[in-house]
Amino acid sequence: MSESFAVNVNAVKLRFASAHMATLGKELEPLHGHNYIVSCTVEGDITDDEWVIDFSVIKDSVRDACKILDHKFILQKNSSILEIKETSNEWQIMHDGQKYLFPKNDVVALNIKNTTAENLAKWLFYSIKKDILTNNYSNIHKMTIEVEEMPGQSGIYKSKLK
Repeated sequence: MSESFAVNVNAVKLRFASAHMATLGKELEPLHGHNYIVSCTVEGDITDDEWVIDFSVIKDSVRDACKILDHKFILQKNSSILEIKETSNEWQIMHDGQKYLFPKNDVVALNIKNTTAENLAKWLFYSIKKDILTNNYSNIHKMTIEVEEMPGQSGIYKSKLK
């Protein structure tokens, strides 16, 4: 069996509160929100200093990504069932005769098909991955992001970094 090292961060400040309307089939959930909690695990080789990575580096990166989503309506720009129009100061969303208008400042529009916990985990993964690769942590090989939308249910995305 080969050796494996990992570090995990999850804490009070690794969270965001957001509203969304996920889709299921042709249906749209009612507008609602969650107090999401994020956990991040990075796996890699131990460095000469006996670290995988400093906890504070991962916490800072996760916090920065969470801040983007915090207290926003999360819009799935790539939805196949929503009609979405962007104007200079609002987002207009239409579905099955219902029309929703959101002030642009209150929306974070993500290039995802649905605002599920799994897709939010994947979006966070790629946001955090940029920080890791930008700072040349070449010893890190894999990362897992878990987004808990309520106790007992969460979405997870994990992938290699390279």
